[in-house]
Order: sequence, then structure tokens, then C-alpha cells
Amino acid sequence: MRQPAAHASSRFDGAEQRAAGGSACPTTAYWSALTASFLGWTLDAFDFFLVAFCLTAIGKEFHEPDTAVAFSIALTLAFRPVGAFIFGLMADRYGRRLPLMIDLIFYSAIEVATGFAPTFATFLVLRCLFGIGMGGEWGVGASLAMEKVPAKWRGVLSGFLQQGYALGYLLAALVYLFLFPRWGWRPLFFLGGLPALLALFVRFRVKESAVWEKSKQESWRHLGSSIKKHWRLFIYLVLLMTGMNLASHGTQDMYPTFLQRFWKFGPVERSLITAISMLGAIIGGIAVGYLSDKIGRRRAIIISLIAGVLTTPLWAYAPGLGLLVAGAFFMQFCVQGAWGVIPAHLSELSPNEIRGFLPGFAYQCGVLLAGSVATVEAIFAEHMGYATAMASVAATVFIVTAVLAALGREKKGIEFG
Repeated sequence: MRQPAAHASSRFDGAEQRAAGGSACPTTAYWSALTASFLGWTLDAFDFFLVAFCLTAIGKEFHEPDTAVAFSIALTLAFRPVGAFIFGLMADRYGRRLPLMIDLIFYSAIEVATGFAPTFATFLVLRCLFGIGMGGEWGVGASLAMEKVPAKWRGVLSGFLQQGYALGYLLAALVYLFLFPRWGWRPLFFLGGLPALLALFVRFRVKESAVWEKSKQESWRHLGSSIKKHWRLFIYLVLLMTGMNLASHGTQDMYPTFLQRFWKFGPVERSLITAISMLGAIIGGIAVGYLSDKIGRRRAIIISLIAGVLTTPLWAYAPGLGLLVAGAFFMQFCVQGAWGVIPAHLSELSPNEIRGFLPGFAYQCGVLLAGSVATVEAIFAEHMGYATAMASVAATVFIVTAVLAALGREKKGIEFG
């Protein structure tokens, strides 16, 4: 059911100040939380996509085929629900800040260790552990940020927050471009220690969520009861997020390999084209997030996904370099445009008392169900080529996910607390 948006007035009222964390300067309070969550998601994505860029180099060093290294991506995605479960429960029981700091330090240490992996088996284990850290960050960070930002700006700021993922991909492309040709793949993972510094920012600059302080459960039993009560919502969110993750990972994880295998591009061309696509993603996420504040969350998601279907032929079968770049830009504009709405949409659908757990765990369960898409595309590509494999996957999941979005509910602009 749609909720009345009486709070969406031009003034920053007292309720919004309380949602921003009860600070004497609510703007500073919500921007600090938003910045911490944005940078955490940026560094998370940066670390994750290093494997996508270095896939063939990692395989060459460990004498493994593309499909084996692509399986490491699937493993990372498969373990993300574990992190969302652990850190999400902690966030609803003990507050948002402490789990976020622990998670940042944990996945930083794992990423640095990846650069020292002596064998492919060790590499796979470390990617599983990294998946736990990556899975914990989004739900905790998104709940902290969305509970603080003004309700009337939630959509556009949701788009900003989610595009930390695109920025991380962009940074991975640039680091790969400038450092990989000289140093190889291992030193790139040493940069994964940077999120540990972000934990200090959270410690000293970010305030706890006032919404959590008012709605926190008295015991683990009460928290468990709240989760069980909303199992239908959980199932729907898992299905929606499965589709969303198939859309994003199906167009991103194997894209650098597509450029290498199909177009025969080297590191420079792959990095630049991917970087341009991520600029499209950032613009799309913020623009469609803003649009969702006007026309609604579901409608904005559906429009973006249908536009993605129309863009697929250009993205996969571009006859020349210029159109290839345009296709990459507009494809990620559409994909991340739809994703830009997700932090606000899931936060608004989730009850206060389980907002740290429910959106993040549903998101990461969707990741688990969609996690094999890179491996599937690599297998399909062996039989039909990368272009056809990726285009068929993209068009199918865009249509199915648009239908799922249309079937759900919406609570645009609902006041938390």
C-alpha cells in the first residue's frame, strides 16, 4: 500500500531532525553517516572487482582456466549472506556503528591477505572470507544512512549511496590501468587495507541512529520474533534482489573478460571502457534515484530495466568502438539507475526494529542465488561466444526483474520512527 507523504514538505521538520540522528546539526549528522556508508561500499566494490579485472592474470599464474577464476567470484557472492546475517543481527541488537567498524577492519585484512595467496586453494578460501565482509557492509551502512537522511531526499541520496559500488568499479579500472602493467595483480590487493582507515572516521565522526535507539529489541528472542513475523516480506525481497543482482553481476563481472576475449582489447582499452561505463552508472543511479522521489520507487526501477532491454543489442553487438563505448555507458546508466533506488526502497519496506538485518540479508541472499551468473556466462561463452551469452542473460533478467518490481508494494517517503 502507498503511504501518505505528508512529511514531504519543503521544511526540515522536527521528525526529520530526529531521523537524522538527533544532532544539533542534522545536516552534518546525516552527511557523515552517508559519507561513511558510501565510502565503505566504494572500497568494498573496489576490492571485489579487482578479481574481475585480473581474472586472466590470476588464472595464468595459478594455471587455472577462466571458468575456475570466475568460480572464485561466485564463491565471494555465495558467502555474502553469511556476513549480512552476522553483521545485520549485530546491527539490530547493538547498533549500527560498532558492526560497521568491525566489518571494515575485517574485510580490509582479508583483502590484503589475498595479495599474498600462495596457492589457488588459499586464494579461494580468502575470497570466501572476503565475501563475509562484503556481505556485512551494505545492510549495516544502508540502514545507518537511510535512517538519518531527510525522507524527502531519500531517493536521490539513496542513488548517491548505491553509486559507491560504481565508483569502486571505476577505481578498480583506473588502478588496473595504471598499476597492473607494471606491478601485476598482487600489489593491487594491498590497497584493500584502506577501509581500515574508514573505521576511524566512523568511530569519531558518525553518530548512532536515533531510530535504532528508539526501536531496538530488548533481547535476541524479541529480535527473532520480529524477523519471523515478516517472513513473507523477506521472501519477496529475496526474489527482487535475485533479479537485481542478476542484472548487475550479469552485465559487470565478466565485462572486462568480454572486452578481452571478444574484442581482443588490452588492459588500457578494457580499463577505459569500463571506467566510462561506471560514469554512466554513477549518473544513472543519482538521476533515477531523484526520479523515484517524484514518480515512486517501483516505477523508476521498471523504467530503468526496460530501458536496459532496449540498450542490450547496442551493448553486446556494437559494430564499432564508438557505439561500443556508448552501449557500455547507457547499459550501466540503466542498471545502476534501477539500483540507485534500492537502498531507499528496501529501507522503507522494512520495519524499524529489523532494518539492519532484513534489507541486507535479503539483498545478500539474492546475491547467493544470482552468484553463479559469471560462471554461467563463461560456460555459455564457450559455446555461443561472449556477446550472445551476455546479451541473452541481460535481456532475460531485466524483463523478469521489472515484473517482480511491479508486483511488490511501495512505501515511498514513509517516516521512520
